Amino acid sequence: MRNIFLVYIPPSNVEAIAHYEDTIKQRVSLETIRPFVTSNQAAQLRAIFGERRIAVWGSRDSGQNRAIFEKMSPGDDLLIVEGNSIRSLGKIALKTVGNELSRTLWKPLKKATISDWSLVYFIANPVELDVPFEAFCKLVGWARNYQLRGFTTVSNDRLEAFYESYDDLYSILLRLRAKQPVSKKEPLAAASTLPAARPDAIPHEEPAQAAGTQISEHVTMQWKLARLGKKAGEKVWVPSADQNRLREVFSFDEFEAEFATGIDLPKNYFENIDVVWKEEFRINAAFEVENSTAIYSGLLRFADLNVVAPNTTYPMFIVAPAERRNRVRDQLLRPVFDRLDLRNKVRFLPYETVDEIDKFFSTATAGVSVDLIQGRAESLT
Repeated sequence: MRNIFLVYIPPSNVEAIAHYEDTIKQRVSLETIRPFVTSNQAAQLRAIFGERRIAVWGSRDSGQNRAIFEKMSPGDDLLIVEGNSIRSLGKIALKTVGNELSRTLWKPLKKATISDWSLVYFIANPVELDVPFEAFCKLVGWARNYQLRGFTTVSNDRLEAFYESYDDLYSILLRLRAKQPVSKKEPLAAASTLPAARPDAIPHEEPAQAAGTQISEHVTMQWKLARLGKKAGEKVWVPSADQNRLREVFSFDEFEAEFATGIDLPKNYFENIDVVWKEEFRINAAFEVENSTAIYSGLLRFADLNVVAPNTTYPMFIVAPAERRNRVRDQLLRPVFDRLDLRNKVRFLPYETVDEIDKFFSTATAGVSVDLIQGRAESLT
């Protein structure tokens, strides 16, 4: 169960607002942070953020704050609230206690004051929100006029009640920012009449191949999508069972070692998807490659995912030869998929389009993006 932490900034706290601009919005380079953390922590930050600047915040080291700080784990949610509005949202990536780091990052605006925000936490996937704080209060069962103070967390009983009804706070708040409806999750059994609905029970369609035979289109598409993901600056995941095949056939080994997600759900709902582009704790795009006549299997994975995580905001793609377009459209009309509105959530990405994009960026090391893929993919509504 993911914890939820909150930091309150009074609108009158000019110093905190200035520091927010410095280290949350502008972020901080790893070179600035490196002298004040261990070599292992620096390596972890490099693995998470790469060359990107890092959002970082801190709290004063009081007894109460230290007890809250000790509960923090990677993937937990962090909200920064200013006045009556949630200003930003992110995931805890790493934490450290550092007086010198605190003094370097948050120099006092007045010479007479001393900065001491030595409970330091690094924030992955930060996003600006501007969502009313009372919307969050409703989600976790706090009174509408709940008075937030300082650095706090949501109690376990309220977290349990929240996760019984909802999937992912991050996605929910992004939906609220976009003024989209928020859905409660429901049991899988109530959503599907198809057999073998669990994603981990659905076999991949990759056929066995004898030595010397032609490389399958399925494996080739996985490789191209994985390679494009790296050119998009994304971390890339393919199922563990497929990784050796890509290593052997294409000498491609730039996978994530583990499927890290900030969503409080079993990993098997995500880690069996053919290709995933992601950040450390967020999925940015999901691709199911379909070759066989049983083309519903990829849609079934996406359907299960939309039941257990109905507030999903990242794009999902069925990747198949162009001549299978109508077959995909027909499958989307099945009652179980229609009920989940998959036709408005899943886009069709023809093999031929992937080939065009891959060829165009064949000599590039960057320039691909999720938006580019979305723009070339097709809606089947």
